[in-house]
Amino acid sequence: MKYDTVVIGGGPAGLAAAIKASDSGASVLLIEREARLGGILKQCVHDGFGVVRFGEKLSGPEYADRFIKELKRTNVQVSLLSFVTRTQKSQNGYEITYVCRDGVKTVDCRSVVLATGCRERTRNGICVHGDRCAGVYTAGAAQNLVNVLGVMPGKRVVVLGSGDIGLIMARRLTLEGAKVAGVYEAKSVPSGLTRNIHQCLKDFDIPLYLSKTVTRVFGTSRLERVEISDVDEKMHPIAGTEQLVDCDCLVLAVGLIPENEIAREMSVPLDPKTKGAYVDQNCQTKEDGIYACGNALHVNDLVDYVSESGETAGVHSAGPVCKRDLKPIKTDGKLLYVVPQMLDVNSDVSKVVMYFRASEELSAQKLTVSAGGQTIFTKTYNKLLPPEMERIVVDFGKATTDGITVRLEDK
Repeated sequence: MKYDTVVIGGGPAGLAAAIKASDSGASVLLIEREARLGGILKQCVHDGFGVVRFGEKLSGPEYADRFIKELKRTNVQVSLLSFVTRTQKSQNGYEITYVCRDGVKTVDCRSVVLATGCRERTRNGICVHGDRCAGVYTAGAAQNLVNVLGVMPGKRVVVLGSGDIGLIMARRLTLEGAKVAGVYEAKSVPSGLTRNIHQCLKDFDIPLYLSKTVTRVFGTSRLERVEISDVDEKMHPIAGTEQLVDCDCLVLAVGLIPENEIAREMSVPLDPKTKGAYVDQNCQTKEDGIYACGNALHVNDLVDYVSESGETAGVHSAGPVCKRDLKPIKTDGKLLYVVPQMLDVNSDVSKVVMYFRASEELSAQKLTVSAGGQTIFTKTYNKLLPPEMERIVVDFGKATTDGITVRLEDK
């Protein structure tokens, strides 16, 4: 079988990419490993999705449903309960092998869109010592238990990590009758959005403890208590500060990692800052014909931007693979990262969408984008926080595209 584009992943980024690629005239195969489309949105019953894109607050399933309905009007072929096992270059593009309900299949395609999302860090990933007992869950697993399966993971809960999903699960478990003893964060500042700090913790009188982490768990068959320790500036536990907190459930919200095993297999270079691929403004990686979008590219804080990058990848993956002239985009130390990391000057550079995060909490900053020694874009910010991703649109059309630099400086 042959397709113009194969999209791997049926979450919000994959759905948007498949729809746009099909609308652009490409024959598209969408491969999804779960039984239903929608990705993580299927279990996100809280609202707040679609504010930027649709101008209204939708739940996760409602947001996904709009794209699924749009997908049905296209000619996209969908393969559910399918798992990609091998990817390799072929004479005319790429060869994708996957396992599905009908057995093992191999398809040829001109371009590949990686919309594989991200995975959660586990207990082993952050070196929490102690007994191997039941009751320790990642935030996503706990969310699936409560929202999809209707099962409570525990009655007295400790949440480690103040990322958005950790804050949301603290509120969700409280609403279902659990007692959340507290949300503990190893950093000196919260990791989640400011609005979630207020709506999920302060509105429900859930305590937030900063510069503290879980260092050990105790329990025979079931979790009974956890050990909490203070941490220093380098987030190392401080001896002598240990205290025990009784609980039967520990929810870990300690970060997301872009899922890029397929990218590694296809020899796609990855950015150590984002853990995703290096891409140009069209979401094309350094490997011609391979595109990355959504949380597989970098962890977004709004699903609207996940869909936006998916559409960008979908549109350009539908066209022919053209010769590129890539110019690197440099950043300064105040920026955690900038996406895209390079600019294809042989493509349209008039409306380049750029996403960035600050490396630390900053006040009264001016963002400057320069090219060829000339400033082409500036924007001021009263406050920048690492958990809050920013989006800008830059016109490089009239600029010399050598020496592109993005930097933050005091106003």
